[in-house]
Amino acid sequence: MMQNEVVVKDVLHSTERKKLTKHVFQSLVVLMRISFGIGWLLAGVTKILGEAGSSGHSWFAQPGVFLNDYLMKALDKPNVPDFYKYFIEGAALKHVTFFNYTIPIVQVMVGLFLIVGFMTLPSILTCLFMHINFLLSGNINLISITLYTSAFSLLLSRRQVYSLSLDQYFKLDNIFNLRTNKSRDITINTLKETFPQDDLKKLLQDGINDIAKSVEKAQVSQNERIEQFITYVQETYYNENNHVEKKII
Repeated sequence: MMQNEVVVKDVLHSTERKKLTKHVFQSLVVLMRISFGIGWLLAGVTKILGEAGSSGHSWFAQPGVFLNDYLMKALDKPNVPDFYKYFIEGAALKHVTFFNYTIPIVQVMVGLFLIVGFMTLPSILTCLFMHINFLLSGNINLISITLYTSAFSLLLSRRQVYSLSLDQYFKLDNIFNLRTNKSRDITINTLKETFPQDDLKKLLQDGINDIAKSVEKAQVSQNERIEQFITYVQETYYNENNHVEKKII
C-alpha cells in the first residue's frame, strides 16, 4: 500500500512539473511574439518618421529615394539570385513609389498585430514573406537570421502563440489553428465529458494499483522460480555425489 502511495505522489508531482513547464514555455512564446512585434513596429516607424525622428531619413519625406538606392545596390551584389534580380528590374523598380509607402505601413500594422496578438498567424506569415525578400536582396546577417528563426519558432509553437492575445479572446485562434490541434482538443474535451475529474483520478489510482499488483505477482513468481532452480541444483549435486561414493565403495 505504501508503494502505491509513493507511485501516486510521483505521478502527481510529475503532472505538476509538466504544468509548470508548459506555463514557462507559454510565457517565453508570448515574450518572443511581443518582442518580435516591437521590432517590426520600430522598423516601420523609423521608415516613416526617419532615424531618431529626423525627416531627412524618412521614406515619406523623400518618396522612393532610399528604396530605389537600396534596390540598385542589391542588383550589384553577387549573393543575390538571378531570378530575384529579374524581379527587382521588372517589378520593384517600376513600382518603387507603391512599395515605398506599402512596406512601412505593413511593418507598423504587423508589429501592432503581433504585440496585441490579433490575426497572429497571418501576421507571422507576412513577416516571413518580408524576411525572405530581405534575405534574397543580399542582406544576410545575424539579426536577419535570428528574426527569421524566431518567426518559424512562433509558427511551430502552435497554440502557445495565442496566449494572452486578442485572437484567444475573440476565439479567432480556432479559425487559424491547425486541424490536428482541433482534433486533439475535441478528443480531450470528449474524455473530460465522459470521465469527470474525480473518475479520472479514481481510474488513474486503479491503474496504478493494478500495475503494482502485477509487479508484486511477477516478483513472487520470479522468487518461486529461483527457489525451484536452487532446489534442482542442490538435488542434482546431491545425487551426483551419492553416485560417486557408490562407485568408490
